[in-house]
Amino acid sequence: MGTVTIGVSIAVPEPHGSLLQERRTGFGDAAASGIPTHVTLLPPTEVDDSELPAIEEHLADVAATGRPFRMCLSGTGTFRPLSPVVFVQVVDGVEACTWLQKQVRDASGPVARELAFPYHPHVTVAHGISEEAMDRAYEELSEYEAEWPCTGFALYEQGADGVWRKLREFGFGGEAVPPKTASAGSDTTLPAH
Repeated sequence: MGTVTIGVSIAVPEPHGSLLQERRTGFGDAAASGIPTHVTLLPPTEVDDSELPAIEEHLADVAATGRPFRMCLSGTGTFRPLSPVVFVQVVDGVEACTWLQKQVRDASGPVARELAFPYHPHVTVAHGISEEAMDRAYEELSEYEAEWPCTGFALYEQGADGVWRKLREFGFGGEAVPPKTASAGSDTTLPAH
């Protein structure tokens, strides 16, 4: 038995996910290639690997009560100076994301935890890089927009190589959807923010 680091997030679909991941890499964020573009519902959390079945059952229950909703991204924001992060803002879907993350972290559930900062759904596009590069990310993506129907979320695990890999998808209003098999290098991943 050992511990694993997991996270739960809503993947940003194609073509938006790849585009934002490429932009994040281009701004100099070295970790970007191992982090699929996403909106976090549960930040990186260390758990005993024997807890994974109970966590998956809990997430399936949360997803079963959820319903698809419209996600819309527009413009940029930042958590600086509190945290060295620039992000694309979630402007539609905030209430649904907030509700989902509360259900995932429910005090009676297997991944109950407090957050270091108040929950604010977002898509990180720069983290822990130079101030100049963060300013560039903030400016260059200030008019970025994307929207899609959100139909579920996924459980991710961070590997020893630092890369986040999808373990399982959970569709709203029904059973979990098995993860898509992807070729090496195109695995979906979860971010630290």
